Amino acid sequence: MAAVPRAKPEPSRRSVLRAGGAAAVVAGGGALAGCGTGAADGVGPDGRVTIQLWHGQTDTAAKVLKGLVARFHRAHPDIHVDMGGGVLADAMLQKVTAALAAGSYPDIAYVFGSDLASVARSPEVVDLTSHVREGPTPWRNFRAPARQAVTINGRVRAVPAVLDCLAVVCNKKLFAEAGIELPEAGWTWQEFTDTARRLTDASKGRFGTGWPGTGDEDTVWRMWPLVWDLGGDVIADDGRGIGFAEEGVRALEVVRDLARDRSVYIDPKPGSEQMYQVFLSGRMGMVATGPWQLPDITQAKVDYHVVPMPSFSRRPVTISGPDTWTVFDNGPARTEAARTFVTWLNQPGPDRRWAVEAGSLPLSRRSQDRPAWREHSEEMPGLPVFTEAVASARVRPVHPAYPRISQSLGQAVVSVLLGRKSPADAVRACADEANAALLIPR
Repeated sequence: MAAVPRAKPEPSRRSVLRAGGAAAVVAGGGALAGCGTGAADGVGPDGRVTIQLWHGQTDTAAKVLKGLVARFHRAHPDIHVDMGGGVLADAMLQKVTAALAAGSYPDIAYVFGSDLASVARSPEVVDLTSHVREGPTPWRNFRAPARQAVTINGRVRAVPAVLDCLAVVCNKKLFAEAGIELPEAGWTWQEFTDTARRLTDASKGRFGTGWPGTGDEDTVWRMWPLVWDLGGDVIADDGRGIGFAEEGVRALEVVRDLARDRSVYIDPKPGSEQMYQVFLSGRMGMVATGPWQLPDITQAKVDYHVVPMPSFSRRPVTISGPDTWTVFDNGPARTEAARTFVTWLNQPGPDRRWAVEAGSLPLSRRSQDRPAWREHSEEMPGLPVFTEAVASARVRPVHPAYPRISQSLGQAVVSVLLGRKSPADAVRACADEANAALLIPR
């Protein structure tokens, strides 16, 4: 899933965050209710159980996962994990929904955290609450965002697959050329917009920063730290409307200021690949991104500095977007084998390898404390900033209406970026659509 403007770019970690298609599932949840039973019990004549994994990964992460599966097979000769089938992660929601409706679904699928609430409405999704609390890695040892992203109404409906968070990566050369001091933890959004303006040089095609401009989840999730810092939330406490009617206006004023100063590169394509290419080519001073981007920044030989996200309050606040391994019920033998596999993936050894080689952060403190992760952190400048920032990270609500809220806010952000609406008008339009979605009985 790592973002890669290499010879042939792959989808980025965040190119697969898009929640647009999930709205249809939320609105048409009846497709999930009529699921049939799964396939055969998967037990072969030799007693070995075969389970199907729809992993959703692109080249680099898929290769890492294949190696982990091989290790799992050596330790668990009575279970075979079939990595065939499925689709890339950004199409997984539609694939899983169709499979549930047809009664032929995998044992495990990689499901985005923003889609879990929709998928978990199916009775075929295994409740893992009791299982995770008895696992070899204590549940409370997982980082808080990883736990929160898989919990719905107090029940654990999946296990965490990846952990990340946002911070700001700065091009040290461009800062030096502009005579600007590198930012430090505790800086403000006003300082961010001022810095972006000073870094911008239209004559050189240079931008202060970038923002995804398609209205997808990559556009939206960058807004939530601003809303949370101002005291707002995605959904109001009563659950009947958005929780950012006022805070969203102030947050969008930051976007407006960047657009008004022409200091922001607006990426017109899903996935933010062009935005990252502009940064990697030395034509962007700052970019908000996650740890998945650091290997590519290093490969591009950009001399960089990582700093926590700015805030209004000078208190640390960021967002984490954990994704999940969701388990489906295909009978007792396959369900138990699937639980065994995802539990093994979450143990410190496999988790550390997955985090190091696939561009994630350790899911648990035990993984983070392993020498191999500490060595990796020392070799990758700036990575500890992301690891430490997880302590201040929040996650999007695991709520079936979230995709509709995201879609509405995405349109609002784009309308402000392009100068079509004021922040206040954009939030009002967002509220009209999002509030209607929250009133739909679920």
